[in-house]
Amino acid sequence: MTRPRPDLRMERELLRAGARVVVGMDEVGRGALAGPVSVGAVAVDLTTRSGPRGVADSKLLTPAARRALLPALGRWGLARAVGHASPAEIDAYGIVAALRIAGLRALAGMGLDADVVLLDGSHDWLTGAADRGELELWELPAPVAAPLVRTRVKADQRCSSVAAASVLAKCERDALMVAHAAEHPAYRWEENKGYGAPEHLAALREHGPSPLHRRSWHLPGTDPGEARAAAWSIMEP
Repeated sequence: MTRPRPDLRMERELLRAGARVVVGMDEVGRGALAGPVSVGAVAVDLTTRSGPRGVADSKLLTPAARRALLPALGRWGLARAVGHASPAEIDAYGIVAALRIAGLRALAGMGLDADVVLLDGSHDWLTGAADRGELELWELPAPVAAPLVRTRVKADQRCSSVAAASVLAKCERDALMVAHAAEHPAYRWEENKGYGAPEHLAALREHGPSPLHRRSWHLPGTDPGEARAAAWSIMEP
């Protein structure tokens, strides 16, 4: 069965209903054991043409296919940005609040006001209550007005702006983890990008966590949390 190609149908419905700017947003790194959680954002309006040929949910593309899309994605839409929340912020505030931090940083980084943000899934993690901490504690590059949020299950497969955001976030986060791998070679992040691959788990048990690990998750080798770490060890492609 052929998979659906993402399009701008939902974005255009929101724009024709009165929004001036719609931002597609998607996150990567939520289930990793090390590194940041990252959120991509791509803004479109009624003048935006169809997405670049081949754009799709990042999980459905090979690393080479994702990288090949970057030049076209860098020219498509009104603006685009990727925001990150660090492992320390994940530990301090919780993963849901960290997603919000990263998403707000992505919005601020675009330098324009979004009327509507389109999120993949069924949960509004962008404007919902934070787990812990206060907004003024989070360092944002610019003030951000809270946008209206719309969620859609499988938006990363059906909405071009969300698919594009997922590719940008995945490529940028992967590049960060490859760079960090040189500093911490035992964990082989250049291959697993911080997810719970067998060689990563083995290195955690042998060497313990690095400063880039999410220590609040009770990682393997830091009993009693082996079970929780295993539950988050699903690999992204």
